[in-house]
This record gives sequence, structure tokens and C-alpha cells, in this order.
Amino acid sequence: MTRYATIIGTGMYLPEIEVSNETFAQWMGEVNPKLAEVVSKFELSSGISTRFYAPDDWATSDLAAAAGKAAIADAGLTPEDIDLVILGTDSPDYITPATSVVTQYKLGCVNAGTWDVGCACASFPTALSQAAGLIATNPHMKYILVIGAYMMHKLSDYKHDVTAFFYGDGAGAAVVGVSDKPGYVSCSIKADGSYHKNWGIYSGGTYEPATVESVEAGRTKVKLVTPFPPSVNLEGWPARIRECAANGGFALDEIDHIIFTQVNINSIKQVMDDLGLPVEKAHHVMDKWGYMGSACLPVAFHDAIKLGKIKPGMRVVFCGSGVGYNQAATCFIMP
Repeated sequence: MTRYATIIGTGMYLPEIEVSNETFAQWMGEVNPKLAEVVSKFELSSGISTRFYAPDDWATSDLAAAAGKAAIADAGLTPEDIDLVILGTDSPDYITPATSVVTQYKLGCVNAGTWDVGCACASFPTALSQAAGLIATNPHMKYILVIGAYMMHKLSDYKHDVTAFFYGDGAGAAVVGVSDKPGYVSCSIKADGSYHKNWGIYSGGTYEPATVESVEAGRTKVKLVTPFPPSVNLEGWPARIRECAANGGFALDEIDHIIFTQVNINSIKQVMDDLGLPVEKAHHVMDKWGYMGSACLPVAFHDAIKLGKIKPGMRVVFCGSGVGYNQAATCFIMP
């Protein structure tokens, strides 16, 4: 029997501390009244109206474990059934060890191996492709848990840096399992490392180990150094989706739904127009939950399923773009 990989369960977790745009604007206004005005502009362009923060004593693995637990239950499995945990994040618990191994321990997935994927918002579609390939080619593997988790607000100066407007915490997950019918279809993956100095955390690794001076200067916090040109997403997303379609042998109008990085509603509208597809085929959640980096695709995916927007038999494309930059699109047919 030919082995296929398909998505058999999803889950998400959103922490309870809500930080509205009004609260965020108040924080920025205490730094500089002009920053409060920037918050209003960000809201109009992005569609983000609020975000949620985890408690101070939580780490990214806590969010990941909560979402993973929900996805495992949705798939009708137990933690012991999981063969591999792949976790995508750019807000890890530690530089090392991997956040996936901490999450595996917290979940009780005692039979699973783990690794991290560090492609920021492109992590989830990248990890889904990895999981599909492993399921299809390894008879001993039946279930792989793929998680996207994000807690960037703790790595930012969120009460003083206006770009922290975009950082909300959360996690989403999916279980990829064996099927006798095709699920995974194709992917498109690309990077352009010339943008690696645009946005990131630049002290604390081997490039510049953390020192008292680098901490005091704020270099151990996430920083937007140079904005990305709009073309990165407005040209990159359509290119990834078109290549994914070409690789999978399907037409654009055969796509039933697209899940994008949830950072800017206007970008999603423009890209859907470029593709000649109705915007109703692109579910968004940034208006109610904010931008959650590595978590935003699986969270939006789970939400679309629960709302009935994504149904069995539908062809779904995941398209993500992350700092660095990395981009990936992955297509599945829902079971």
C-alpha cells in the first residue's frame, strides 16, 4: 500500500492576558506621544486590534505543549502515540537545548524524537512538508506532531518599542498521520539571506555573545533595524503559491483556501487579488488575536476548520514568510 501523509487533528492555545490597542497606545504615549499615533496607523494597515500575552513565568514550550495537547486529543490519540515532535519558533525557551525537546517532556510524548525549525513565520508550512515526507517514506512512523509557537513579547521591550505592536503570544498545532489517500500535495520553499540583518535578536549568540553592555544597550531584545520592502510578501507570496501549484499539478482556481502569515490584512487582500482568487478563501484572525509569528498559521488553520470554512476534500495551501527571510508554501487536501 502506498503511504500518504494527511492532517488528522488540530489544536491551538491562546493565553488569557489581553492587551488591546488602546492599552498599547497608552504605553507608547508615555514614551512619546507621537508613538501613540503610530499605533493607530499600524491598526489601519494591519487589521490588528488586540493581542494576548502569556504570564511572566511561562515559556514558549508551555504554549506549545498546550496546543500540542489539544491537537493530539483532536486526532483521537495519546501522547505515547506520537513518533516525532517538530516545533517551529523564533522565540525559543533557550538557545540550547531545543524547545521541541522541552515540549516533548511537558507533553509526555515519551516515544517521540524532536527537532526545532527556526524559519519564523515560514516554520509551520516548512515543518508540515518535513512531516509529510517522513510519514510517506518511513514505515515505522505513524504520527508526527507539528507545532508553531510564539512568545516574542518577552524578548522585546514591549512597553517602549512601538514595533512590539505586532507581537502576540500563542501556539497552534497539527497532527500529520498515515493515510491510504493523498493528503500532502506539494511545496515551494525559498530564502533570501541578504535580509538577515533587517529584523532580529542580534546579541546572545555566537555573533555577539551577551554581555552587560549588550544587555544594557538593548541588543538582546528583538529589533526592527530596517523595514522589509513590501515586495517581499506582495511578490513572494504569489510566487510561492504559483510554484506550489505548478509542483503539485493543480490550477490556482482549484485552491479552496489559503492560510497566510497573519501580519497584515491588506497584504492578504492584495495577494489574493494578484492570484485572481476571492479574499473569502483566505481566513484571517489578526483582528481578534493579533499577530503570533510562528503560531499564526496553525492558529488560523484550526480556527477556519472549527468555523466550517475548511472542510473535508478541500485543497488548502499554507503560505508563510518569516524574518531572515524564509518563505514557504505547502498544499494539503483535507481528509
